[in-house]
Amino acid sequence: MQLRGGDKRPTIRDVASVAGVSRGTVSRVLNGGERVSRQARDAVARAIAETGYTANHAARTLALGRSNTVAFLLSEPQHILFEDPTFARLMGGCTRALAEHGMLLTLVTAGTPADRERAVGYVAARHVDGVLLVSSHAVDPVAEELIATGVPTVVCGRFPGLESRISMVGADDLDGGRQMTGHLLDQGACTIAHITGQMDTPGGFGRLEGYKEALAAAGLPVRPELIVHGDYSRESGAEGMRALLERVPDLDGVFVASDLMAAGACAVLREAGRRIPDDVRVGGFDDAGVAEHLDPELTTMRQPFERISREMVRLLLSRIDGEGDASVFLPSTLIRRAST
Repeated sequence: MQLRGGDKRPTIRDVASVAGVSRGTVSRVLNGGERVSRQARDAVARAIAETGYTANHAARTLALGRSNTVAFLLSEPQHILFEDPTFARLMGGCTRALAEHGMLLTLVTAGTPADRERAVGYVAARHVDGVLLVSSHAVDPVAEELIATGVPTVVCGRFPGLESRISMVGADDLDGGRQMTGHLLDQGACTIAHITGQMDTPGGFGRLEGYKEALAAAGLPVRPELIVHGDYSRESGAEGMRALLERVPDLDGVFVASDLMAAGACAVLREAGRRIPDDVRVGGFDDAGVAEHLDPELTTMRQPFERISREMVRLLLSRIDGEGDASVFLPSTLIRRAST
Protein backbone atom coordinates (compact mmCIF):
# COMPACT_ATOMS: atom_id res chain seq x y z
CA MET A 1 0.00 0.00 0.00
CA GLN A 2 1.42 3.40 -0.95
CA LEU A 3 0.55 5.95 1.77
CA ARG A 4 0.13 9.58 0.96
CA GLY A 5 3.02 11.71 2.06
CA GLY A 6 5.69 9.22 1.05
CA ASP A 7 7.35 8.17 4.29
CA LYS A 8 4.50 9.19 6.65
CA ARG A 9 4.07 6.62 9.42
CA PRO A 10 0.94 4.48 8.95
CA THR A 11 -1.85 4.99 11.47
CA ILE A 12 -4.74 2.96 12.84
CA ARG A 13 -6.92 4.74 10.27
CA ASP A 14 -4.74 3.31 7.47
CA VAL A 15 -4.88 -0.21 8.99
CA ALA A 16 -8.68 0.03 9.31
CA SER A 17 -9.02 1.17 5.70
CA VAL A 18 -6.91 -1.68 4.32
CA ALA A 19 -8.59 -4.27 6.56
CA GLY A 20 -12.10 -3.01 5.77
CA VAL A 21 -13.01 -2.69 9.47
CA SER A 22 -13.60 0.18 11.87
CA ARG A 23 -10.84 1.89 13.83
CA GLY A 24 -12.48 0.60 17.00
CA THR A 25 -12.05 -2.98 15.78
CA VAL A 26 -8.36 -2.38 15.04
CA SER A 27 -7.91 -0.88 18.52
CA ARG A 28 -9.57 -3.90 20.17
CA VAL A 29 -7.31 -6.28 18.24
CA LEU A 30 -4.17 -4.35 19.24
CA ASN A 31 -5.21 -4.28 22.89
CA GLY A 32 -6.00 -7.98 23.04
CA GLY A 33 -9.77 -7.55 23.15
CA GLU A 34 -11.87 -10.71 22.88
CA ARG A 35 -14.99 -9.28 21.22
CA VAL A 36 -13.50 -9.54 17.74
CA SER A 37 -14.25 -12.22 15.15
CA ARG A 38 -11.51 -14.47 13.83
CA GLN A 39 -12.03 -13.05 10.34
CA ALA A 40 -11.57 -9.48 11.59
CA ARG A 41 -8.42 -10.43 13.51
CA ASP A 42 -6.94 -12.03 10.41
CA ALA A 43 -7.84 -9.03 8.28
CA VAL A 44 -6.23 -6.63 10.75
CA ALA A 45 -3.09 -8.80 10.94
CA ARG A 46 -2.76 -8.75 7.15
CA ALA A 47 -3.32 -5.00 7.05
CA ILE A 48 -0.65 -4.39 9.71
CA ALA A 49 1.82 -6.44 7.70
CA GLU A 50 0.91 -4.61 4.47
CA THR A 51 1.07 -1.09 5.91
CA GLY A 52 4.03 -1.64 8.22
CA TYR A 53 2.05 -0.20 11.11
CA THR A 54 3.77 -0.17 14.53
CA ALA A 55 1.72 0.60 17.62
CA ASN A 56 2.76 3.61 19.67
CA HIS A 57 3.86 1.85 22.83
CA ALA A 58 3.69 4.96 25.05
CA ALA A 59 0.14 5.76 23.92
CA ARG A 60 -1.00 2.18 24.49
CA THR A 61 0.63 2.18 27.93
CA LEU A 62 -1.29 5.30 28.92
CA ALA A 63 -4.55 3.95 27.53
CA LEU A 64 -4.24 0.61 29.32
CA GLY A 65 -2.74 1.99 32.52
CA ARG A 66 0.15 -0.46 32.21
CA SER A 67 3.91 -0.07 32.06
CA ASN A 68 4.63 -3.45 30.44
CA THR A 69 7.33 -3.83 33.10
CA VAL A 70 7.63 -6.19 36.07
CA ALA A 71 9.85 -5.71 39.12
CA PHE A 72 12.19 -8.48 40.27
CA LEU A 73 12.32 -7.42 43.91
CA LEU A 74 15.28 -9.00 45.70
CA SER A 75 14.75 -8.56 49.42
CA GLU A 76 18.44 -9.11 50.12
CA PRO A 77 21.63 -7.03 49.98
CA GLN A 78 22.58 -6.45 46.35
CA HIS A 79 25.89 -8.33 46.61
CA ILE A 80 23.95 -11.58 47.21
CA LEU A 81 22.88 -11.51 43.56
CA PHE A 82 26.50 -12.05 42.53
CA GLU A 83 27.59 -14.35 45.38
CA ASP A 84 24.71 -16.85 45.30
CA PRO A 85 24.02 -18.11 41.76
CA THR A 86 20.46 -19.20 42.62
CA PHE A 87 19.22 -15.59 42.55
CA ALA A 88 20.86 -14.84 39.20
CA ARG A 89 19.39 -18.01 37.69
CA LEU A 90 15.91 -17.07 38.87
CA MET A 91 16.23 -13.54 37.50
CA GLY A 92 17.51 -14.84 34.16
CA GLY A 93 14.64 -17.31 33.88
CA CYS A 94 12.06 -14.64 34.68
CA THR A 95 13.62 -12.26 32.15
CA ARG A 96 13.38 -14.88 29.40
CA ALA A 97 9.80 -15.82 30.28
CA LEU A 98 8.64 -12.20 30.30
CA ALA A 99 10.39 -11.46 27.01
CA GLU A 100 8.14 -14.01 25.35
CA HIS A 101 5.24 -11.71 26.27
CA GLY A 102 7.03 -8.54 25.18
CA MET A 103 7.56 -7.41 28.78
CA LEU A 104 10.62 -6.07 30.56
CA LEU A 105 12.08 -6.99 33.96
CA THR A 106 13.61 -4.38 36.24
CA LEU A 107 15.76 -5.28 39.25
CA VAL A 108 14.86 -3.67 42.58
CA THR A 109 16.85 -4.51 45.71
CA ALA A 110 15.57 -4.06 49.25
CA GLY A 111 18.29 -5.25 51.60
CA THR A 112 17.80 -2.54 54.24
CA PRO A 113 14.69 -0.94 55.82
CA ALA A 114 15.36 2.26 53.87
CA ASP A 115 15.70 0.33 50.60
CA ARG A 116 12.51 -1.56 51.38
CA GLU A 117 10.59 1.67 51.95
CA ARG A 118 11.77 3.08 48.64
CA ALA A 119 11.03 -0.17 46.82
CA VAL A 120 7.49 -0.45 48.16
CA GLY A 121 6.88 3.22 47.34
CA TYR A 122 8.07 2.63 43.78
CA VAL A 123 5.71 -0.32 43.40
CA ALA A 124 2.79 1.50 45.04
CA ALA A 125 3.21 4.37 42.54
CA ARG A 126 2.37 1.84 39.79
CA HIS A 127 5.66 2.14 37.97
CA VAL A 128 5.39 -1.62 37.35
CA ASP A 129 2.49 -3.93 36.51
CA GLY A 130 3.50 -6.56 39.05
CA VAL A 131 6.20 -7.86 41.36
CA LEU A 132 8.21 -11.07 41.50
CA LEU A 133 9.41 -11.14 45.11
CA VAL A 134 12.52 -13.20 45.85
CA SER A 135 13.63 -13.48 49.46
CA SER A 136 15.46 -16.12 51.44
CA HIS A 137 13.35 -15.21 54.47
CA ALA A 138 10.00 -16.91 54.96
CA VAL A 139 8.90 -14.12 57.32
CA ASP A 140 9.60 -10.96 55.36
CA PRO A 141 7.74 -7.70 56.12
CA VAL A 142 8.02 -6.59 52.50
CA ALA A 143 5.53 -9.31 51.50
CA GLU A 144 2.81 -7.80 53.73
CA GLU A 145 3.65 -4.32 52.47
CA LEU A 146 3.36 -5.42 48.85
CA ILE A 147 -0.01 -7.05 49.54
CA ALA A 148 -1.19 -3.74 50.98
CA THR A 149 -0.32 -1.88 47.75
CA GLY A 150 -2.74 -4.04 45.76
CA VAL A 151 -0.12 -4.55 43.02
CA PRO A 152 -0.14 -8.16 41.75
CA THR A 153 2.70 -10.06 43.43
CA VAL A 154 4.13 -13.58 43.27
CA VAL A 155 6.72 -14.75 45.79
CA CYS A 156 9.40 -17.38 45.35
CA GLY A 157 9.15 -19.87 48.18
CA ARG A 158 6.67 -20.79 50.89
CA PHE A 159 5.55 -17.94 53.14
CA PRO A 160 3.62 -19.44 56.10
CA GLY A 161 0.47 -17.54 57.00
CA LEU A 162 0.15 -15.84 53.62
CA GLU A 163 -1.10 -18.83 51.63
CA SER A 164 -4.53 -17.32 50.97
CA ARG A 165 -3.29 -13.79 50.31
CA ILE A 166 -0.45 -14.09 47.81
CA SER A 167 0.70 -16.41 45.02
CA MET A 168 3.72 -18.61 45.75
CA VAL A 169 6.04 -20.72 43.61
CA GLY A 170 8.94 -22.82 44.83
CA ALA A 171 10.60 -26.18 45.27
CA ASP A 172 9.33 -28.78 47.73
CA ASP A 173 12.09 -28.35 50.32
CA LEU A 174 10.75 -30.93 52.75
CA ASP A 175 10.66 -33.68 50.13
CA GLY A 176 14.10 -32.66 48.87
CA GLY A 177 15.56 -32.96 52.37
CA ARG A 178 13.90 -36.31 52.78
CA GLN A 179 15.27 -37.57 49.48
CA MET A 180 18.86 -36.50 50.12
CA THR A 181 18.97 -37.92 53.64
CA GLY A 182 17.42 -41.15 52.39
CA HIS A 183 20.05 -41.34 49.64
CA LEU A 184 22.89 -40.98 52.17
CA LEU A 185 21.34 -43.77 54.23
CA ASP A 186 21.00 -45.96 51.15
CA GLN A 187 24.70 -45.41 50.40
CA GLY A 188 25.63 -46.84 53.80
CA ALA A 189 26.01 -43.75 55.97
CA CYS A 190 24.77 -44.31 59.53
CA THR A 191 25.75 -41.18 61.45
CA ILE A 192 24.43 -38.37 59.25
CA ALA A 193 24.81 -34.73 60.24
CA HIS A 194 22.94 -31.76 58.83
CA ILE A 195 24.10 -28.20 58.22
CA THR A 196 20.89 -26.18 57.88
CA GLY A 197 20.17 -22.89 56.19
CA GLN A 198 18.80 -19.98 58.19
CA MET A 199 15.77 -21.14 60.13
CA ASP A 200 13.61 -18.19 59.05
CA THR A 201 13.91 -19.36 55.43
CA PRO A 202 11.80 -21.92 53.53
CA GLY A 203 14.90 -23.95 52.71
CA GLY A 204 16.17 -23.81 56.26
CA PHE A 205 13.20 -25.29 58.10
CA GLY A 206 11.82 -27.35 55.16
CA ARG A 207 15.05 -29.24 54.46
CA LEU A 208 15.63 -29.81 58.19
CA GLU A 209 12.17 -31.33 58.53
CA GLY A 210 12.88 -33.60 55.57
CA TYR A 211 16.14 -34.72 57.22
CA LYS A 212 14.29 -35.55 60.44
CA GLU A 213 11.54 -37.43 58.62
CA ALA A 214 14.04 -39.59 56.71
CA LEU A 215 15.87 -40.52 59.93
CA ALA A 216 12.58 -41.37 61.64
CA ALA A 217 11.52 -43.52 58.68
CA ALA A 218 14.81 -45.45 59.03
CA GLY A 219 14.25 -45.93 62.77
CA LEU A 220 17.12 -43.59 63.70
CA PRO A 221 16.98 -40.94 66.42
CA VAL A 222 17.38 -37.23 65.68
CA ARG A 223 20.53 -36.28 67.59
CA PRO A 224 20.79 -32.53 68.34
CA GLU A 225 24.60 -32.66 68.30
CA LEU A 226 24.43 -33.67 64.61
CA ILE A 227 22.59 -30.48 63.61
CA VAL A 228 24.30 -27.10 63.16
CA HIS A 229 22.94 -23.94 61.57
CA GLY A 230 24.44 -21.99 58.69
CA ASP A 231 23.40 -18.98 56.59
CA TYR A 232 23.89 -20.42 53.06
CA SER A 233 27.39 -18.94 52.76
CA ARG A 234 30.54 -20.95 52.07
CA GLU A 235 32.04 -19.69 55.33
CA SER A 236 29.12 -20.90 57.44
CA GLY A 237 29.38 -24.33 55.84
CA ALA A 238 33.05 -24.50 56.84
CA GLU A 239 32.31 -23.33 60.39
CA GLY A 240 29.48 -25.82 60.71
CA MET A 241 31.67 -28.70 59.54
CA ARG A 242 34.38 -27.82 62.04
CA ALA A 243 31.82 -27.82 64.85
CA LEU A 244 30.43 -31.18 63.74
CA LEU A 245 33.85 -32.83 63.59
CA GLU A 246 34.58 -31.65 67.11
CA ARG A 247 31.24 -32.93 68.41
CA VAL A 248 30.96 -36.19 66.47
CA PRO A 249 34.31 -37.15 64.94
CA ASP A 250 32.96 -40.51 63.74
CA LEU A 251 30.22 -39.04 61.52
CA ASP A 252 30.11 -40.69 58.10
CA GLY A 253 27.58 -38.55 56.24
CA VAL A 254 26.49 -34.92 56.05
CA PHE A 255 23.54 -33.33 54.30
CA VAL A 256 24.24 -29.64 53.66
CA ALA A 257 21.30 -27.35 52.86
CA SER A 258 23.06 -25.52 50.01
CA ASP A 259 25.87 -26.24 47.57
CA LEU A 260 27.81 -23.14 48.64
CA MET A 261 27.82 -24.33 52.25
CA ALA A 262 28.72 -27.81 51.04
CA ALA A 263 31.79 -26.36 49.29
CA GLY A 264 32.96 -24.93 52.61
CA ALA A 265 32.21 -28.18 54.41
CA CYS A 266 34.16 -30.25 51.88
CA ALA A 267 37.22 -28.00 52.25
CA VAL A 268 37.21 -28.56 56.02
CA LEU A 269 36.84 -32.32 55.60
CA ARG A 270 39.88 -32.37 53.31
CA GLU A 271 41.88 -30.29 55.81
CA ALA A 272 40.95 -32.84 58.50
CA GLY A 273 42.18 -35.70 56.33
CA ARG A 274 38.69 -37.11 55.81
CA ARG A 275 38.21 -38.63 52.35
CA ILE A 276 35.01 -37.94 50.38
CA PRO A 277 33.10 -40.24 49.95
CA ASP A 278 35.22 -43.05 51.49
CA ASP A 279 35.13 -41.60 55.02
CA VAL A 280 32.26 -39.10 54.77
CA ARG A 281 29.51 -38.97 52.18
CA VAL A 282 28.39 -35.41 51.37
CA GLY A 283 25.15 -34.21 49.79
CA GLY A 284 24.12 -30.65 48.95
CA PHE A 285 21.09 -28.77 47.65
CA ASP A 286 20.40 -26.46 44.65
CA ASP A 287 22.65 -27.62 41.77
CA ALA A 288 23.16 -24.02 40.77
CA GLY A 289 26.64 -24.47 39.29
CA VAL A 290 29.02 -24.90 42.25
CA ALA A 291 28.35 -28.63 42.61
CA GLU A 292 29.97 -29.67 39.34
CA HIS A 293 33.18 -27.74 40.09
CA LEU A 294 33.97 -29.37 43.43
CA ASP A 295 36.43 -32.25 43.78
CA PRO A 296 34.85 -34.72 43.99
CA GLU A 297 31.76 -33.45 42.18
CA LEU A 298 28.89 -32.94 44.58
CA THR A 299 25.73 -35.04 44.79
CA THR A 300 22.89 -32.57 45.23
CA MET A 301 19.17 -31.87 44.88
CA ARG A 302 18.52 -29.98 41.65
CA GLN A 303 15.95 -27.23 42.00
CA PRO A 304 13.96 -26.64 38.77
CA PHE A 305 14.92 -22.98 38.51
CA GLU A 306 13.71 -22.54 34.92
CA ARG A 307 10.31 -24.05 35.74
CA ILE A 308 10.07 -22.00 38.93
CA SER A 309 10.80 -18.82 36.96
CA ARG A 310 8.22 -19.66 34.29
CA GLU A 311 5.56 -20.53 36.86
CA MET A 312 6.20 -17.28 38.70
CA VAL A 313 5.73 -15.31 35.48
CA ARG A 314 2.66 -17.34 34.47
CA LEU A 315 0.93 -16.76 37.80
CA LEU A 316 1.88 -13.08 37.83
CA LEU A 317 0.46 -12.47 34.36
CA SER A 318 -2.73 -14.23 35.46
CA ARG A 319 -2.93 -11.93 38.50
CA ILE A 320 -2.35 -8.87 36.30
CA ASP A 321 -5.26 -10.04 34.15
CA GLY A 322 -7.49 -10.16 37.22
CA GLU A 323 -7.36 -13.81 38.23
CA GLY A 324 -7.03 -14.92 41.86
CA ASP A 325 -4.00 -16.10 43.76
CA ALA A 326 -2.63 -19.61 43.29
CA SER A 327 0.47 -21.49 44.42
CA VAL A 328 2.71 -24.12 42.80
CA PHE A 329 5.42 -26.23 44.50
CA LEU A 330 7.66 -28.31 42.27
CA PRO A 331 9.73 -31.41 43.07
CA SER A 332 13.52 -31.33 43.23
CA THR A 333 15.58 -34.05 41.53
CA LEU A 334 18.39 -36.06 43.11
CA ILE A 335 21.57 -35.65 41.03
CA ARG A 336 24.08 -38.35 41.94
CA ARG A 337 27.75 -37.50 41.62
CA ALA A 338 31.02 -38.67 43.17
CA SER A 339 30.62 -37.23 46.69
CA THR A 340 28.27 -40.01 47.80
